[in-house]
Amino acid sequence: MKEKIDALFAQAQEMTAETAAELEALKVKYLGRKGIVQELFQDFKNVSAEEKREMGQRLNELKDAIQVGLDALKERLESKTSQSDATNDLTLPVDFSDLGARHPLSIVRNQICTIFGNIGYTVAEGPEIEDDWHNFSALNFPPEHPARDMQDTFFIEKDPDIALRTHTSSVQIRTMERNKPPIRSIFPGRVYRNEAISARAHCLFHQVEGLYIDENVSFADLKQTLFYFAKEMFSSDTKIRLRPSYFPFTEPSAEMDISCNICGGKGCNICKGTGWVEILGCGMVDPNVLENCGIDSKKYTGFAFGMGIERITMLKYQVNDLRLFFENDLRFLKQFEKA
Repeated sequence: MKEKIDALFAQAQEMTAETAAELEALKVKYLGRKGIVQELFQDFKNVSAEEKREMGQRLNELKDAIQVGLDALKERLESKTSQSDATNDLTLPVDFSDLGARHPLSIVRNQICTIFGNIGYTVAEGPEIEDDWHNFSALNFPPEHPARDMQDTFFIEKDPDIALRTHTSSVQIRTMERNKPPIRSIFPGRVYRNEAISARAHCLFHQVEGLYIDENVSFADLKQTLFYFAKEMFSSDTKIRLRPSYFPFTEPSAEMDISCNICGGKGCNICKGTGWVEILGCGMVDPNVLENCGIDSKKYTGFAFGMGIERITMLKYQVNDLRLFFENDLRFLKQFEKA
């Protein structure tokens, strides 16, 4: 009898039931009037006097253990049923649990598109794998330009004519090839450069470039457009300055700085004490680039500009490490605007 009771203890630990009917069947099997435990109590009458005390105690413990197991199964089934009913009950209150947040780069990209959209710029996109013509040659890059070197560009299967685009300027070329002036578009997208990853650089990042081609477009138009952008993106108090620079696809070329939005122009570690922070490059489209795209450079002029979305985001939200944008750390991402 002792072995039979021990075996039933083991069975009590393994009882399972997926439905109320299965639970009721277990209850009848073990604790019913003709159940296993009741049969053991009938057999208890035949136990010797020396064993009655021990066997009686074990029988009562077995009955209690089975009851505890049945109660636990009942509670689990009721909880499961309650959750199922809640899912199907359309009268219950709406679940307002946190659904997440937009990525800060997406927030700033949308803001940039909106700012330029308000003054008539359309959005255009293109392939991330580009040929040499659209990525370099049509943009006036000479064959010996360092950007063509393997250390800066990810080439596809070592083919010098196919690479991951290094800027969204390639979409500018495709747009000029397919459309006649006037052209007024911006070109957001991912770009790739073979650079070491650090707090200030990454091999994958995001750009927004802009292009305006029409008759009588001047550098003054470029300056006013970028001044408008800086005030809308940062604040109405933002100042800008343009410094001469060089890009193969624009002439004249410039880099644009804004007054540091962290120290207000007084000087800090972000602006390196100058009160100014560089945010983009720009210039008048080189006539060679226009001619490469089939646009008459004697009739039309235009300007182009390009900025890194990560850099704008870092300045806007005072983020000091570019790598944070790529780590998907929820503690970082939840600080930004809700989706």
